[in-house]
Amino acid sequence: MARPTLSDLAAFCAIAQYRSFRRAAEMLGVSRSSLSHAMRSLETDLGVRVLHRTTRSVSPTEAGERLLRRLVPVLHELDEALDAVGEHDGQPAGTLRINGNEAAIGLLLETIVPRFLSRYPRMAVDLVAEGRLVDIVEEGFDAGVRLAEAVPQDMIAISLGPDVRFVAVAAPAYLENREPPSSPDDLKEHSCIRHRLPSGKPYRWEFERKGQRIVIDAPGALTLNSIQFMVDAAVKGLGIAYVPESAALDLLKEGRLVILLEDWSPFIPGLRLYYPGHRHVPPGLQAFINLVKERQKDR
Repeated sequence: MARPTLSDLAAFCAIAQYRSFRRAAEMLGVSRSSLSHAMRSLETDLGVRVLHRTTRSVSPTEAGERLLRRLVPVLHELDEALDAVGEHDGQPAGTLRINGNEAAIGLLLETIVPRFLSRYPRMAVDLVAEGRLVDIVEEGFDAGVRLAEAVPQDMIAISLGPDVRFVAVAAPAYLENREPPSSPDDLKEHSCIRHRLPSGKPYRWEFERKGQRIVIDAPGALTLNSIQFMVDAAVKGLGIAYVPESAALDLLKEGRLVILLEDWSPFIPGLRLYYPGHRHVPPGLQAFINLVKERQKDR
């Protein structure tokens, strides 16, 4: 068996993690045809097929999954070693990879990232926004950003923003000829705009008041997989949406949406930047963490 090149192995990891030749090519800055050639070379060198390919999808084979599990931490450690070597005058150098949902990545772009790139010109930042919760270690990320309740218990977490709450909202036009719900159970008599999670399951609406917790499988003819689309649909009077208050804040201030069941909508711990506690923190990530802490002091 011939020994594969490091670039081919790195290309395989990117394709297997993104489940896409196109996205991997964009991330690596190469053409899809060159990636296809690299994968043919890799499989020839290994003597085994590592990717299932169809016209619509790509995924690791069983052998590919085994290879991926071993390769990701090895390549990550190599990146850390290169980052350490690349430090100049105590300044970090290299690439920082962070995974989070769209709201989290948007917050980073608005607050931390501009200051980070300005202060550390030898650093690059690779932000990946996706709805599904990923294993940041297995998929080669330095850190993740999620609501506190979604952060794995074995991670170190740092507050990135204030407490948040999810609220039921509707347009005044929707409520014109309807009795507003006075309890979560009343939602069963309304048209609700349902939210489909990245896993494919519908999101269940959670309410709490004075220690009483109610979870509702909201009824409704419209299901969306985007918070922003849910807010847009609510503004159009298509029903009641259950969304983060921050996503509807401007429309609430303008009176185009109103909050329902407000006394059933408590605040919960907000976004957290999290990273593995059992591994060495690379210089770039430590610098990013320090900026997050600086921002918390300034608030």
